[in-house]
Amino acid sequence: MDEIVYYDRYLQKTCVEKVYGDQALRWTYGTLLGRVSLNTLVKRTVFSHWYGWKMDRPSTRQKIVPFVRDYELDANEFVRDVDDFANFNEFFYRELKPAARPVDTRPNSIVFPADGRHLCVPDLSRSEGLFIKGEMFDLATLVDNPALAEEYAEGSLLLSRLCPVDYHRFHFPVAGVPGPTRLINGPLYSVNPIALRQNIQILATNKRCMTEVQTPTIGKVLVMEIGATCVGSIRQTYREGAPVAKGSEKGYFRFGGSSTIVIFPPGRVQFDSDLIENSRQHRELYARVGDHLGVTIHEDGSAS
Repeated sequence: MDEIVYYDRYLQKTCVEKVYGDQALRWTYGTLLGRVSLNTLVKRTVFSHWYGWKMDRPSTRQKIVPFVRDYELDANEFVRDVDDFANFNEFFYRELKPAARPVDTRPNSIVFPADGRHLCVPDLSRSEGLFIKGEMFDLATLVDNPALAEEYAEGSLLLSRLCPVDYHRFHFPVAGVPGPTRLINGPLYSVNPIALRQNIQILATNKRCMTEVQTPTIGKVLVMEIGATCVGSIRQTYREGAPVAKGSEKGYFRFGGSSTIVIFPPGRVQFDSDLIENSRQHRELYARVGDHLGVTIHEDGSAS
């Protein structure tokens, strides 16, 4: 299988992803026996819950220091010291100091909801595919609501993929008032590009949560969290009906790689040029939560 290549906004160059659990992932999705295991056990919720339980064991504390070292994480960003985590799961959904992820303060900006590798679709009705040309998931299946799918058929979409090495709390990309979170059950396949290149519909059928956020400037924005293999659970920390600021925390994933999806109303967002250009090449852009991803657009088509 091919290497996973992404573009780093900060280094201004393409990089090869260092994949946590690379050998196991490639065996699962690249061999006959692995695919049998995938469909009989790995995709099932019980497997991910078991793995999440395993990462809660005190003995997993010994994995933290090597993990920080091997994946070159900056421990100075953490709210808690490395030695203060009771298990690997606590470390996995760690909080960061606010200064580590400043939120773009320009009033017309929209920000990335998570640390990770991002792809955008400016117009869902004209999508040329995400990871492979011509390969796009079904919107109606994703939102599990035909009327909502029709309303956002020409909307704009941001897909953010969080690797196990990333900061695993997700945030609101816009200010507004969030409604309740709706759970849409499904299996838990991997959301790594190795798996998505074989079946992009994974994003639309995996277990997922959806929250509608009513904004004062561009209407209703759909914010989703997508579960994946070895994600112990998706936890929401926001309060339904309470106004939220742009960049404020929405929740976190327990152990495992995972994704978020944000869907904007038609014609109401202009994505940044580097995000658009890399997405056109079916190559993810690495950027951090709170960083600028685009600007809001007025109904008359002008920038806010």
